Amino acid sequence: MSSTAAFSPAHAEARSSWVPMIAIALGQAIMSFNVASLPVALGGMVQSFGVPPTTVATGIVAYSMLVAGFVMLGAKLTQRFGALHVFRIAVVVFGCAQVLMTFSPNATLMITAQALCGAAGAVIVPCLVALIAENYHGSQQATALGALGSARAGAGVTAFLIGGVFGTFIGWRPVFGILIAASALVFVLSFRLKADRGRPDVRIDAFGVVLAASAIVLISFGFNNLNAWGLGLARPAAPFTLLGLSPAPVMILVGIVLGQCFFAWTRRRQARGLTPLLPLQVLESPQERAAVYTMFCVVALEAALNFSVPLYIQIVQGRSPLATAVAMLPFNLTVFFAAMLIVRVYGRFTPRQIGRAGFILCAVALLWLAFVVRNDWSSGPVLVGLVLFGIGQGSLVTLLFNVLVTASPKELAGDVGSLRGTTNNLAAAVGTAVAGTLLVGLLSSTVLRSVAENPLLPPEIQSQVNLDSITFVSNDHLAGVMARTTAGPEQVAEAVRVNTEARLRALKIGFLIMAGLAMLAIMPAGRLPNYRPGEIPAE
Repeated sequence: MSSTAAFSPAHAEARSSWVPMIAIALGQAIMSFNVASLPVALGGMVQSFGVPPTTVATGIVAYSMLVAGFVMLGAKLTQRFGALHVFRIAVVVFGCAQVLMTFSPNATLMITAQALCGAAGAVIVPCLVALIAENYHGSQQATALGALGSARAGAGVTAFLIGGVFGTFIGWRPVFGILIAASALVFVLSFRLKADRGRPDVRIDAFGVVLAASAIVLISFGFNNLNAWGLGLARPAAPFTLLGLSPAPVMILVGIVLGQCFFAWTRRRQARGLTPLLPLQVLESPQERAAVYTMFCVVALEAALNFSVPLYIQIVQGRSPLATAVAMLPFNLTVFFAAMLIVRVYGRFTPRQIGRAGFILCAVALLWLAFVVRNDWSSGPVLVGLVLFGIGQGSLVTLLFNVLVTASPKELAGDVGSLRGTTNNLAAAVGTAVAGTLLVGLLSSTVLRSVAENPLLPPEIQSQVNLDSITFVSNDHLAGVMARTTAGPEQVAEAVRVNTEARLRALKIGFLIMAGLAMLAIMPAGRLPNYRPGEIPAE
């Protein structure tokens, strides 16, 4: 509604220094580096803590779940006490959480550290948008928003490179130790930012916080435990049952209902003239809702890919974190440059055109990967697929964020940031959890069917192997398990062959399903606006 103002000569202003943007970009970078480092450290954590890969994935889900659940509260704290002061406190908490992460002796404390990082991130996310709105205007503001997306992508590239080298030659812990120093640097640089004034009149909707957080936590937790607790009937690992049913899908359903209750409660507060936790103005138009839907889809797809590839390379192939970093480098570099350069085409193409093209590119890339992926991630065709997906993903994330920011006035910048944080992190939690559940479920069904039809693996051999908890393991690990049974060398070789084929088939089917989701996302992308993104409106 105000995109023309961004390109009007009358709106031109003196250019501000880019030094404050360094602190803002690094604030985004430390969060993104933390999350991106977890998949690279997957193999090291599995070995250090003696837990399955899905437990390490719980750390990713815990971080994303806490950010998504409390980022709206973070936006209100930002508005009430001032973005700069709240930002500094959150950075200190984030740094302390990284100390716990670096020295965590077991998986429980690792997950706790990630939860603390998520709590800090829930405050940092809305602060970043509010600080950009306070420090930059005009064309600089659009560039700063693009730089924020580039910082996210650039941190992912750096995390994969540093995580790969350190994880291979030193260990996974120093990777997170770097974030302790980086947090201290962000705190020091924050004194170059322009201070904003808090608004003591802002009231925090405590009941809204409970509704929103409960909804998001239940949805994330439910998706994360679908595989362990059961999709329908409860499995033995479920902590409790509901008339024999798994609690995981029930949690998801209850979370969705609570989410609807939150929106009903918010509308009621706004009608009474009270301060809502999330002003519904940021979601009032079909274009804004389309931006949220499409943002959720693309971030969930990115999270699923970022979990699937390291899982296959490190756990299945048994390769080093450095090999994982090298395999994912083309993807991460492409995301970085796409996020940075997409702003250059805003003057020639509308968000609707870019959005449709981006999802088509993601769908084509995932279909391509499903057909060309083999047991060697360094092959040329696989790299082509990762690069294509990176172009689509990097362009979409920056574009959709800019659409949301453009559509809302400056005083709602923190709320737009919180909406972005909720969407991104809920999508990351759901995408990671669904990827783990989907791949393990596909693997389990394929293995069980292949074993049942295989004459070389009779029931007496099957009874000695726990087929109720099938997960992704390397061939060496499987051979070690089979060696403890009465199976002969020929039967061990056959079990390894079945496992190898089943893993690859599960991955291929997983890519096909992701491609289908990308195609479905083209529909909401068709409702994106047909104007050029501009700056955060002043009114």
